[in-house]
Amino acid sequence: MSLAPEDAAFLVKGAAGGDRAAWESLVDAYGGLIWAITRNHRLLQGDAADVSQTTWLRLLENIDRLNDPGRVGAWLATTARRECLRLTARRKRTVLVADENDLELDPLHTNTPELDDRLLLAERDEALRAAFGTLNPRCRELLRLMLLDPAPSYEEISAALGMPVGSIGPTRGRCLDKLRGLVKDSGIESGSARSL
Repeated sequence: MSLAPEDAAFLVKGAAGGDRAAWESLVDAYGGLIWAITRNHRLLQGDAADVSQTTWLRLLENIDRLNDPGRVGAWLATTARRECLRLTARRKRTVLVADENDLELDPLHTNTPELDDRLLLAERDEALRAAFGTLNPRCRELLRLMLLDPAPSYEEISAALGMPVGSIGPTRGRCLDKLRGLVKDSGIESGSARSL
């Protein structure tokens, strides 16, 4: 859930005063945003957890010094992005990992309609992922953030991506139009394209 500035400021004040429920409400409201930022930086699960924990620790350390407590979501997004960049700079390597269970098929169920349906869905999903992967990085990051449930506010997206609030809607529209065109060109069934 995205909080109104006055609600966010109220929770920050409560958390600064030691109110555990206020702190938990902040975590509930902005935890998804922090995780989305770590996904945008393609961090491994453990590294993403470290960034999330460090981001919340930074808030705890600075909660009394926030210039505008109502903008705590933007502050958290900026802090998380900086922590991701710091961690990425330290790592400077990529490790590709696949779950080998995804590659195994049960030989007893190779010709069942259920398997055929799953294979078709997997094929469609892969084509959609491939189309999504050809979008420019800014579009991919923006659409990933907007797919969060609950969706972050435009102010939080602005802070996470470093883009003006007023350009988020038009950019989103252009990115979706581009993705729809890529999906149509790839021959993915029209039902998938309609859901975009």
